[in-house]
Amino acid sequence: MDVLPLVALIAASAVVAGAARRTPVPAPLLLVGVGLIASYVPGVPDYHLDPHIVLPLILPPLLHTAALESSYLDLRANIRPVALLSVGYVLFATLAVGWLAYLLIPDLPLTAALVLGAVIAPPDAVAATAIARRVGLPSRITTILQGESLVNDATAITAFKVALAAAVGEGASWAGGVQEFLVAAVGGVGVGLLLMVPIHWLRTHLKEAMLQNTLSLLIPFVAYAAAEQVHASGVLAVVVVALYLGHRSWQVDFETRLQEAAVWKVVAFILESAVFALIGLQLPVVLKGLGEYSVGQAAWYAAGVFVFVVVVRFAWCYPATYLPRAVSARIRRREGAEGHEGNEGNEGNGRGIGSVGDADGTDWRGPLIVSWAGMRGVVSLAIAFSIPLVMEDGEPFPARNLVLFLTFTTVIGTLVVQGLSLPWLIRVLKLPGRDAQAQTLAEAQAQNAASQAAEARLEELTRDERNRLPQPLQDRLSTVLERRRNSVWERLGQSNPVTGESADDTYRRLAREAIAAEREVFVRMRDERRIDDEMMRTLLRKLDLEEAAAYREVED
Repeated sequence: MDVLPLVALIAASAVVAGAARRTPVPAPLLLVGVGLIASYVPGVPDYHLDPHIVLPLILPPLLHTAALESSYLDLRANIRPVALLSVGYVLFATLAVGWLAYLLIPDLPLTAALVLGAVIAPPDAVAATAIARRVGLPSRITTILQGESLVNDATAITAFKVALAAAVGEGASWAGGVQEFLVAAVGGVGVGLLLMVPIHWLRTHLKEAMLQNTLSLLIPFVAYAAAEQVHASGVLAVVVVALYLGHRSWQVDFETRLQEAAVWKVVAFILESAVFALIGLQLPVVLKGLGEYSVGQAAWYAAGVFVFVVVVRFAWCYPATYLPRAVSARIRRREGAEGHEGNEGNEGNGRGIGSVGDADGTDWRGPLIVSWAGMRGVVSLAIAFSIPLVMEDGEPFPARNLVLFLTFTTVIGTLVVQGLSLPWLIRVLKLPGRDAQAQTLAEAQAQNAASQAAEARLEELTRDERNRLPQPLQDRLSTVLERRRNSVWERLGQSNPVTGESADDTYRRLAREAIAAEREVFVRMRDERRIDDEMMRTLLRKLDLEEAAAYREVED
């Protein structure tokens, strides 16, 4: 096996993603664009998107990292809008887009059209949430988009299997489809529930950080494979396990958390970069298979399907926001109360899709942003490439190449049109972002309460003769606690009138300079053979941990 093309793909996509941070263009969009251009550069290898690699080997770790960083409590508070999008919308889009495509494209069987609908139904919120964080969307909209992306792939894959069975002649029925969906959903959640507690127990009882992080890397693949083995949803199993582990991550020792965060950041960065580059690189593969369809015909169908996808999402999001409140007094009462509470602290958790801060949850801007953030991604392409070449009777799958082309153009169209315009739309709508001052105040209050508890515990412990410390060491413990408590309050203060730096910035800079001076001494002593390399690495690791701690004490 020639690994050089794979290495080249990872290296090039990482470079492009890194360069994107210095441009106003979000990394996913730049990667897709570069991939499109590179696909026609002579000498660039043909990269085929293999669903047998993407679904079991790339999707699980991406879902795992997203779920680890999500908030179980926020998702639970927003369960209704998340469920309406990740389940209701995907099924609605499958049927609506499939039916409209059936009407638009002559000679396209309804079953094949429904396969297309299922393929392009699930939005890929990686790009949307990246843009959301970059431009400062309200945290609740970001939570809803993240929650949708965690579950909608499971819904779409199940809907695709049902539609595909009908298309290839395996005798699928509505009752059978509903049964398969329920088995996949309940089974996936069940496998996740069965695995999450023993996996967490194992993580908390392993004493070696390296073993714990090795287990961490294996978890998404184990959960996915276990669920798929019993014909359940591997996606849901991965999400359930990761949400539980993320919610309980405080029970794992600090060294594991530090290593795990660094490892998963690298994994997510590499996979996300390579995935979006792969999307662009599929253009020659897709165009080669158009066959009987002219470029003009295919372009017309692609434009129509793109419009269908955009309109159908709007057609779902606004009714899903307002109808439940209109038909249920209980929902109005509950969400009205939660809305008033949310204005004080948490942006009205539990209200309609995308509401952004008004107490009655009727702000039209939230649903507009959620509707426009329905960008498609690599999962749609991977599902499309898994469509078989022939049906049960040996006949070619009807319009398979056209389905691939329409999936590709929909993914590219939504990423380019919606992805490029989403930041502009957010700025025009002037959505209220997070109140940085209020967040800093809340952080300071929490840190103050924690520091008081730590000081009381420290005082209690030092009264015991077994815990006696020399006075300088005891003073150092007290100073660290005091510094941690005061650092957040200082962020609310004014900057240095001479340098323009905040107290945090000055503290961070001085700490780095002091640690850099120590580091130079250790390296010089190693070079002079006064200490060996092993000792130098031990000393440098201690400095690295101190520098990380100093940075986190004042981190925004």
